[in-house]
Amino acid sequence: MRGFHNRSQLYLLTLITLTICTPLAAAETAVLKPETVVGEMIRKTCIDCHNADTTEGGLNLTLVAWKLDDAEVRRRWVKIHDRISAGEMPPDASDLPKEDRQSLLKTLATAIDNSDHAAVLAEGRGPLRRLTRREYEQNLRDLLALPQLDIRDMLPGDREKFHCNKVAEALDISRIQLDAYLDAADMALRQAVASGVKPRPPVHERLPATRMFESANTYGEREAMFYAKHSQMIPLSGADLSRMRKENKHDPEIELAIFRSASWPYYGYPDIFKAVEPGAYRIRFSARAVRQMRDFSLKPAWDSIPMNFRARKRSGPDVSGDVRATGDTLDIQPEVAVYETMIRLKQNETFEYSLLGLPVPRAINPPNAPLYYDFPPMPEGGHPGIAFQWLEITGPIDSETWPPPSHKRLFDDLAIRPATKGELAVELISEKPEQDAVRLLHRFIQLAQRQPTPAEVIKIYERLVLDELHSGAPLAEALLTGYSAFLCSGQFLYLPEPQPASTNRQYAIAARLSHFLSNTRPDAILLSQAEQGKLLNADTLQAETNRLIEANSFENFITDFTDYWLALKDVRRDEPDVRLYPEYRFDDYLIESMEAETRAFITAMIHDNLPITALVDADFAFVNDRLARHYNFKPVSGSGLRRVNLPASSPYGGLLTQAAIMKITANGSTTSPVLRGAWIMERIMGDPPPPPPTSVPAVEPDIRGATTIREQLARHTKDPVCAACHARFDPVGFALENFDIMGAWRNRYRSLGSGEKVTGIDRAGHNFTYHVAGAVDASAQLRDGRKFHDIQELKTILTSDPRQLARNLLQQMTVYATGTPVRFSDRPAIEAILDQCRENGYRTRDLVHALVQSRIFLGTDDLQATVPNSEQVK
Repeated sequence: MRGFHNRSQLYLLTLITLTICTPLAAAETAVLKPETVVGEMIRKTCIDCHNADTTEGGLNLTLVAWKLDDAEVRRRWVKIHDRISAGEMPPDASDLPKEDRQSLLKTLATAIDNSDHAAVLAEGRGPLRRLTRREYEQNLRDLLALPQLDIRDMLPGDREKFHCNKVAEALDISRIQLDAYLDAADMALRQAVASGVKPRPPVHERLPATRMFESANTYGEREAMFYAKHSQMIPLSGADLSRMRKENKHDPEIELAIFRSASWPYYGYPDIFKAVEPGAYRIRFSARAVRQMRDFSLKPAWDSIPMNFRARKRSGPDVSGDVRATGDTLDIQPEVAVYETMIRLKQNETFEYSLLGLPVPRAINPPNAPLYYDFPPMPEGGHPGIAFQWLEITGPIDSETWPPPSHKRLFDDLAIRPATKGELAVELISEKPEQDAVRLLHRFIQLAQRQPTPAEVIKIYERLVLDELHSGAPLAEALLTGYSAFLCSGQFLYLPEPQPASTNRQYAIAARLSHFLSNTRPDAILLSQAEQGKLLNADTLQAETNRLIEANSFENFITDFTDYWLALKDVRRDEPDVRLYPEYRFDDYLIESMEAETRAFITAMIHDNLPITALVDADFAFVNDRLARHYNFKPVSGSGLRRVNLPASSPYGGLLTQAAIMKITANGSTTSPVLRGAWIMERIMGDPPPPPPTSVPAVEPDIRGATTIREQLARHTKDPVCAACHARFDPVGFALENFDIMGAWRNRYRSLGSGEKVTGIDRAGHNFTYHVAGAVDASAQLRDGRKFHDIQELKTILTSDPRQLARNLLQQMTVYATGTPVRFSDRPAIEAILDQCRENGYRTRDLVHALVQSRIFLGTDDLQATVPNSEQVK
């Protein structure tokens, strides 16, 4: 019953109507003057190239109707308007004199704007938007007081459009998706229920070093891991360890020393520990950072070494299942110290020691001999590693109050006892189960709703719960059925567009603001402001926006926004080609640091209200120990990112040259000015190139070094049509050729075939050979004639148009915040925001505030956006 009821609701909410485009006819165009003006000019200048016979660019203008009340037809006219405005149609400016072009654009823009604005007034700016799976998970985490709830992977992935995962028209829902939401909601609710009438008693174990690792050695043999006493390796065998453990006689002076990262093949976990029950476990341990010398002695490390723990099932290296980082990243210092963190384990999982940024052994399979693993040669100063003295495990650790807060969100203070039936561990004690069922249902809906639920709708859930109760279900189970139905209803799954005439408009604004800046439901403070009708007050809205930006939950926005706008979710997509870049073999620590750098940078842009030009050219960067080495900066200590000032001569600073961006725009083997240039122009400058012709093959850089990328592109763009398009983005890509596939600086290209030979041994102990080929030439000329010699000069050119940088970011935030891309009738409001922020340098937090205060965000039909001045939002 529950599933059928909710499916019916959701399918009704997602009905779509289709319209049919009809050909442009002379009789139609004579009715209104705009049609006449547009029709005559298009017939005179465009039809020769865009008719049924030629259809250049896939556009046949004879089939484009003048039906601007049809959204799809209107979108086609917007594209035509924009191509004419950009001078791309007609490509020869003499075919459409300047005065005629301006007249055509004015007439076309007025007609489109009037039609689009009428549609907004009649239908709203956009449709209902379904929550993304990240938002749904975070809503349940906050509602149920389960901050570690993990149900995202139970839900189908969200489709991406406009570099965003929140576009309403892409977030459809099917019966299969609805089933997944019902399963996810049910699992979340059951996790929220108390696991018993009392907290689970935590188990405490203290492990000496000789019980911290399952075996006496690991892949890579003694150089990868050994036991030591008084800073000298001791040759403990497997039999020696077994005897110690059987007799429970452990020498407290023995240390466990590890010198390798937890990359395959590896399984380094305690000899017997396994989480009997899922939950949080506290880990305390004593350790020091060391260096392994050639005689297997230990000396204090020169710097700290980062590590974390990885949750996994007990298994060999090949059958590991879900291996994931858990707990904090800890920087182990050269002096002995005690460290503590909290990890989360599933049932029957254990944990392993994950030392970050260290070498891994290589597999050697000699003929007629067994496979073995060789550790990389020792660097000058010794192999870095960590020596552990002991470790304590305590858990599972339940809430200090019982029943836990999650249980009370569901059942208030109703007493519990061990369950006698059903699937839950406890059951509710009630003398009046029907009255308690209705009371608790109303209470839960009030907690879960983002706007008031009509009484007649609540009655539907009441009948559902009472029917379950009358059929013999325990009270708690019956309530979970009603709760799950509400959590999968249209009211919970969808975010409405704020409507001026709606009594729930303030609640819709509150939900939009919280899902914009927190990726979750409005908190109690924001809901209170909505209930009191204060969110249309500019000062209140500004204060709430600032509060959410400063909250910890703002990290949710940073992660989601950068994952899609900047494609950070793809940062692990292409493995580095270790033939050409052996230094990047098995370096997850570098990739994690690169990703964190970009997120920290965007956070600083908004928190510190930096001018939009810093997006391209900043005088600072965020680095940790690994990134400082990667960028060849002065050394810094520790895994935590810190802001460092850059000299004026540094090519780094800003998004363009960050390692994560450079990796995303490369393919793991080579860099391409085409890909990088197009990516920068589209994602950062807001000037996307048209799709390439299907008949033209992509340019694949020559890794043999026989030809340069410039030579290849010169041949590729001999066709004037190709050359005109490539001129828009190739020059920008050339400016980035000094940065390799991971963003490190280079002056010459690498190849596998020609050039100066370079040999060595990589961080995994593999011999490598590559060649250093031709010198990098980062100079180019933009299509408007401006020339540059390097990335610094290109940055100067790009930052000379801060308004376009700001416009692009504002448009990207608009689609993210509202679920609807910038409409044609939104453009005046966007320009009004930019006008407001111009005097103060288009600062980033100013743009956020201005968007939130605009009619686009607030859903008003008032064409005058209300935005605070720059001084107010500093």
